[in-house]
Amino acid sequence: MSTSTVTNPPAAPSDAVPDRGKRKRPVWFWPAVVGGAIVLISTLRVITGASDIDSSGSLAAAVGLTMPILLAGLGGLWAERAGVVNIGLEGMMILGTWGGAFFAYSYGPWGGVLGAVLLGVIGGAIHALATVIFGVDHIVSGVAVNLLGAGAASYLAARTFTGLPGGGPTQSPPLEPFPSLTIGPLADALGTVERSGTWLLADIASLLRALVKDLSFITMLTIFLVIATWFVLWRTSFGLRVRSCGEAPQAAETLGVNVILHKFLAVLISGGFAGLGGGFLALVASNLYREGQTAGRGYIGLAAMIFGNWRPGGLTAGAALFGYTDAINLRGRGDVIHAFLLPIAIGLVAWGIWQIVRRRQGKPMAGVVPVVTGVLALAWFFFTSEVPREFTGMTPYVATLLVLAFASQRLRMPKADGQIYRKGEAR
Repeated sequence: MSTSTVTNPPAAPSDAVPDRGKRKRPVWFWPAVVGGAIVLISTLRVITGASDIDSSGSLAAAVGLTMPILLAGLGGLWAERAGVVNIGLEGMMILGTWGGAFFAYSYGPWGGVLGAVLLGVIGGAIHALATVIFGVDHIVSGVAVNLLGAGAASYLAARTFTGLPGGGPTQSPPLEPFPSLTIGPLADALGTVERSGTWLLADIASLLRALVKDLSFITMLTIFLVIATWFVLWRTSFGLRVRSCGEAPQAAETLGVNVILHKFLAVLISGGFAGLGGGFLALVASNLYREGQTAGRGYIGLAAMIFGNWRPGGLTAGAALFGYTDAINLRGRGDVIHAFLLPIAIGLVAWGIWQIVRRRQGKPMAGVVPVVTGVLALAWFFFTSEVPREFTGMTPYVATLLVLAFASQRLRMPKADGQIYRKGEAR
């Protein structure tokens, strides 16, 4: 009598095959979400009189502050989809700020872009060498890269910018303005519509005006990179191999995937994205290198990536949220934050009532806290005219914590993310 053994093939990454238990969203879902958000904000502007809530100036500032966070998040996405935790994004961004400024001063704006990417790739190479080749704990290596990046940029700035006109040990000379796109006649026409204050029409005009006036070419490049990341990771064989390294590296190895190579390349790409994010700060946001100008945006980019569930679309939404709150903070508009208390309060009360009615998880009192919090926020809205300046400064960080807290239940990180991989461990 003979027996036959059936060997099951290694499982593919969980998001590489259709999820039969989950309904696919229709094509119109995200356009409907965006349209609903515009209607909500337009109504809120009319009710509260907070005209700066979606003015073209606020939205343009939000776009500028979103880009470095988005680029850092894209860097984290590439690394973690390959199974490497990259909290060294901040250090790679810092290296990118110096690289962008130094190369832009020496070779022009586009030379600065290449310099920022190059310095970020160097930071990524250090992290990849430590984690992928030598098996160092990912968190330890990321902290080391952050410290190394800050120290190296400080040393290099002191060596290269001291003695130059307008430069010094902590900042570079002013850089040549980076090219931008402006469609003058269209921007002027949209400005006229925006100033009319018409419900919904003025808000759409302000959004479009922010996108056709002084739009940096790096911003357009970043949008292209988001689309390219989605296409490469989810529509190419190379992307499937990268994601398999983050889901089941041993199984990928048995199928002939060079796991070490793909992890290393993904972390190099991660560093390049983070470096470009730092370069954006030096080349576009301020037109010079200044020590400490990243201000923790690498960590916020990591939070945006987690909020986006390790996907480019969600990452973009998270980065836009953080960029918008940061823009409102920098513009010092306490009335805008005050206006948002109204929908937040209504949302909390509605959510709490829904929890009480549904008696979620057998806890009928689970919705009391949101209801009470919503009522307090509603009272704050009606009995004050604006929030304190100190609270406005906290807004980007409070938004980060709240978003991560509410999104934590639906998150699913790559299964092998952060695990040490050794070649030949497959059985």
